[in-house]
Amino acid sequence: MNTVALILARGGSKEVPQKNIQLLGGEPLISYAINAAKWSDVDDVWVSTDCPVIKSISKGHGVHVIDRPDEFSTDESPSEEALLHFAENVDFDVLVFMQPTSPLIRPSYVNEGLIKMSEYDSVFSVYKEHWVPRWNKDITPIGFDNQNRPRRQDMKDVFVENGAFYITTKDNLLESKTRVSGNIGIVEMKTKDSFQIDTFEDFELVESLL
Repeated sequence: MNTVALILARGGSKEVPQKNIQLLGGEPLISYAINAAKWSDVDDVWVSTDCPVIKSISKGHGVHVIDRPDEFSTDESPSEEALLHFAENVDFDVLVFMQPTSPLIRPSYVNEGLIKMSEYDSVFSVYKEHWVPRWNKDITPIGFDNQNRPRRQDMKDVFVENGAFYITTKDNLLESKTRVSGNIGIVEMKTKDSFQIDTFEDFELVESLL
């Protein structure tokens, strides 16, 4: 079985310009995902990008690069378009789709997911969240009665998709056209390892954790 890791890294970003190459702890953000992939049990690491700078950084890390077509690199482009483009052009059996916005991911989490692929068709990463009151923007409660407010310990914990990685097979990806399908398993990551970077404030927070 040929297992590859794929990191999707566009050059554009709405909230933080050129987010994937902004420095975090003195290293470009994408470097953390690349290193985690290289130190895991995958056979090869790829980066899909439309950006010459990201391409240069990735090659500097010794990984493969596939040019991401412009039509799959817009702000509205779903990741699945780039995943399918990769699947149609690169030979592999199992795909680990990793996101550069999760710099605290550890190779051990990826390896745990690969082991679980012997039981499942797809696997993705999560963290456990205790119940907290959530409100809509119109200040109406979500999923609870404010006049009969539940206790936290009476509510069930939930798993939250943290976006760090998704694992599936090439056949499942091409058939379902989505990143996870079939019999789906999870890898629970620690909350402190699950932060995603989308804003400048996120950079500051993760910088303090590092």
